[in-house]
Parts: sequence; C-alpha cells; structure tokens
Amino acid sequence: MKKVITYGTFDLLHWGHINLLKRAKDLGDYLIVAVSTDEFNSLKNKKAYHSYEHRKMILEAIRYVDEVIPEEDWEQKVQDVIEHEIDIFVMGDDWKGKFDYLKQYCNVVYLPRTVDISTTKIKKDLVVIAR
Repeated sequence: MKKVITYGTFDLLHWGHINLLKRAKDLGDYLIVAVSTDEFNSLKNKKAYHSYEHRKMILEAIRYVDEVIPEEDWEQKVQDVIEHEIDIFVMGDDWKGKFDYLKQYCNVVYLPRTVDISTTKIKKDLVVIAR
C-alpha cells in the first residue's frame, strides 16, 4: 500500500482543497491529512473560521481522505512520515522547495495550486460583499 500525506489548515473548504485532496489521493492508496490545530494556527498568527474539531470532521467526510491527524508544530513532519510509513509527501507548489529535506525519508511532490481560488480570496470577497 502506498501512503500519501499532506498538511494544511483546510478552513472554509472549497473546490481548490478538494482538487488538491483528489490529486494527492491519486498518487497512492491511502491519504492522511494533517490539519493545523487551533493552537498551532495561533502560533502562526493565523485565525481559522472553523475550529480544529470541525475542520477535522469535514475532512473525514471527504471520500479521498482516509485519516486525519493533528498538525501541532512545524517540526513534526519527519516524525509523521516515519511513524505513518509515508511514501509520498504532497504540498501545493506555493511551498516548492520548503520541504525538500523530507526527500531522505519519502518522495516529495509539489502540486500546482488550483487557479483563481483560495481561502484568502474567499475571505476578501466576503468582506467586499458585506459592505
């Protein structure tokens, strides 16, 4: 069985997220999604609309996702890869090169982001709509 892992906040889930999850799952047999906890988001100065538990529940309902684990800090990736026997680490290409250090443990794949959609764009659009 080929295992794949990806990481993210996955707040305000949109079709770009689904596209990433589908393409990640297509690379293997089992997809693990590590979701940033509320505490970790706070350390990153990032605020999610949905709580960690709600984002986890939403992701668990997606057919491409086999398992959801918490992302609690930047340093856990090597441990996750080893502990979960990961074959492929996947991230959006906006992170290209940032996780190449994992290549000694697994394949690292940077997938192109879905054009014209992001959580940041949705949040900005909602502010404009609310005015």
